[in-house]
Amino acid sequence: MNEQLENVNNHAKKENSSPPTGFQVIAREFKKDKLAMFSLIGLVIVIVGIYIWAMFIDQETMMKVSLRDKFSEPGEKFILGADQGGRSILGQLVLGARNSITIAISVTVITGIIGIAIGLITGYFGGWIDNVFMRIIDFFITIPSLMIIIVFVTVVPKYTVPTFVFIMSAFLWMGTARLVRSKSLTESRRDYVNASKTMGTRDISIIFKEVMPNISSILIVEMTLNFAGNVGLETGLSYLGFGLPQSTPSLGTLVSYANNPLILQDKWWVWLPASLLILVLMLAINYVGQAIRRSADARQRLG
Repeated sequence: MNEQLENVNNHAKKENSSPPTGFQVIAREFKKDKLAMFSLIGLVIVIVGIYIWAMFIDQETMMKVSLRDKFSEPGEKFILGADQGGRSILGQLVLGARNSITIAISVTVITGIIGIAIGLITGYFGGWIDNVFMRIIDFFITIPSLMIIIVFVTVVPKYTVPTFVFIMSAFLWMGTARLVRSKSLTESRRDYVNASKTMGTRDISIIFKEVMPNISSILIVEMTLNFAGNVGLETGLSYLGFGLPQSTPSLGTLVSYANNPLILQDKWWVWLPASLLILVLMLAINYVGQAIRRSADARQRLG
């Protein structure tokens, strides 16, 4: 009887001492960091609210010019006022945020898929495959991607949002590929990979079912930080006039109105709400990203 109790206790101790999963480590980190938890909750609420609100706004009607309402101050007719075309700032803020977030998510997903796939394959196989892809990546990294994106946006006539997403994605996957390649190089030399090869497991299965899950925490961190960077890149390009078309609302376009000194001083409602929203989004995403990065570091220490 005593031996059975000891076996049960030993089994329970083994279960309790087993290393926590990645999501458990992330949840533990967010519980410790109240600011990151608050940022995550606020970010989810803001993004979901923006997408739901945008469904009830007719973009064509809202973007019609009404000179009678030019620079209307915040009040009953326009909660956040109107711009120089008499268009609602609040409506442009909601649609602009939706467009910026959608573009950032799309670019993050596309570049993530390309970068992760290339990084895993080159890091796992090595040899001439790694050399060929790394020379291509080194070539693209030496080119100033921001300037190339601006050139393509300028050259392509009447570009649309999907075209803009494609242009950004074509030049922003290299950093992810290099990071994943460096991690998969180390991971592919471990014993479990050699054991799988010995058992005759296919390389594709090893790459995507064994190696990739073991570096998933790093991938989550990279995708989160890339999302924040893509939001800033899209708004920055729109601010410079090389982002979304003028007929499409964007946070960067609203902020660009501040280039006019008169609007900057006297018409604060035109540019300030978009600036504050960008600031809040970037801070929240970065706080969440820092918490996930600490979780990834803790997960690596725990094994």
